[in-house]
Amino acid sequence: MQNWSDPRTTTAAPPAASVGVPRAARDAGLRSYMLSVYNYMASGVLLTGIVAYALAATGVAQAIFFNGGILKWVFLFAPLIMVMVMGFKAQRMSTGAMQAFFWAFAAVMGVSMSVIPLIYSGTSIAQTFFATAAAFLSLSLWGYTTKKDLSGFGTFLIMGVVGLLVVMLANIFIRSDALSMMISVVGVFLFAGLTAFDTQKIKSMYAHVAGSDMIGKTAIMGALTLYLDFINMFQFLLSIMGDRR
Repeated sequence: MQNWSDPRTTTAAPPAASVGVPRAARDAGLRSYMLSVYNYMASGVLLTGIVAYALAATGVAQAIFFNGGILKWVFLFAPLIMVMVMGFKAQRMSTGAMQAFFWAFAAVMGVSMSVIPLIYSGTSIAQTFFATAAAFLSLSLWGYTTKKDLSGFGTFLIMGVVGLLVVMLANIFIRSDALSMMISVVGVFLFAGLTAFDTQKIKSMYAHVAGSDMIGKTAIMGALTLYLDFINMFQFLLSIMGDRR
């Protein structure tokens, strides 16, 4: 199940004074900030993968998702609730609390995704993961380096995500395989575009939080956004490329 809790808000903070700061220092600070974002994001994906495979290998995922009970729905919707809480409470949370919440979220996502190894072959999961990683790195690099303003493009993409969610909900009742494939294809392109847009947005936030106590929280929220872009792109691509068991 794709995770649609995709926060597009960032913690508000007054612009930090950067007048008189040497450009080399600003560039070094930006690189450190973006490295922190990518480290959080990559560590979150790694934690999610470890939890997912551990639960699948031990039979816990089978018990949760195929033997009935309320736990299935708890773990399917828990990530949505957690990311909404994190988005709304970010300004009142400490950096340490946000870090803990981010790791907890990544772990819960691992539980919700532990059904994937039971449905798809390990080879197709690995192939899709590396394809997603290559696409993500290329798109994020482009979003980081391009001089083109992607804000208008991003608004269009977010509207597309909302529309796609409506179609997905409708397909729960229609149960059309052709529509499911169309949803997956459109979903891949939407989250591919959002990867570039979000990277540029996260980069632009540095000018507003540099030198303030908001920089740590902003990096975590940025990592969460890129994490969701990656996870959603992976799941949509897997539904297209994956070989079912």
